[in-house]
Amino acid sequence: MSEQFALLLTVYGGDQPDHVRAAFRSAVPQQTRRPDQVILVQDGPVPSELAGCLAELRTSSPVEVTFLTLNHNAGLGPALDAGLAASRHDIVARMDADDVSMPQRFEVQLPLIESGADLVGAGLLEFGTDLDDIRGRRTPPERPSDIARYARLHDPFNHPTVVYRRSAVVAAGGYGDVPLMEDYWLFARMIANGAKVANIPEPLVYYRVGEGAFERRGGRALLRSELRLQRKLLRCGFTSRAQYIRNVTIRGGYRLVPTWLRRPIYRQFVAPHGARLNRTVAADSEGSS
Repeated sequence: MSEQFALLLTVYGGDQPDHVRAAFRSAVPQQTRRPDQVILVQDGPVPSELAGCLAELRTSSPVEVTFLTLNHNAGLGPALDAGLAASRHDIVARMDADDVSMPQRFEVQLPLIESGADLVGAGLLEFGTDLDDIRGRRTPPERPSDIARYARLHDPFNHPTVVYRRSAVVAAGGYGDVPLMEDYWLFARMIANGAKVANIPEPLVYYRVGEGAFERRGGRALLRSELRLQRKLLRCGFTSRAQYIRNVTIRGGYRLVPTWLRRPIYRQFVAPHGARLNRTVAADSEGSS
């Protein structure tokens, strides 16, 4: 039986109006299965052009929009928790303000949630200047056992692709405030709490990777967040002491290596591109023909 669901989208002052507009339209009017409620959270003050864009989207939306404004920039975790509290539906889909959902995304993901899963993610395609500029592909682990094993070292979900049961999120304690690591921290606790998880390996979202993407994946601020996350995972028993040491060494080291080295590491092990990506896409096309 089909269930109603909400779309959760947060926006802050640094988002670009054109990107927000494209994200919203891809996830609402352009979907083959539209959400029944859109929860749009404005995380702190925004420039006038972006404010105008948000007003335009609210008035033109074919779906009811619940608009929340936070007086100050609270951060992604608190903004998402505020949005979840405003949802009228137990099923909630996440969307980032600068990505693009493929038209069939919710039509593909919702049946898995409706058949018993608590958290469902999907693959994604990284793009640059436009959707023809595909730069990489991220394919997540598919089986629950592989997801649980993978989660001890990496985030097993592409966070902009997830759809989940709000009740399972609340049971795990919500997002909380772990800057830059909110999603991984939530997903690990959901897995530890017994949530039923799944991934669809096929790409269902285009993920924007603009200039400076590899710089943002490193640096001391991200290292501090990484170490904080790893301490939390150890303290709650999600990882062992040996896994903690491994993670700090591998993940912490990745945050500190220079950008010129971080780029090939990422492309080799996380999101292949070039000839390797083309071979993968070609194989998928042959398999579906």
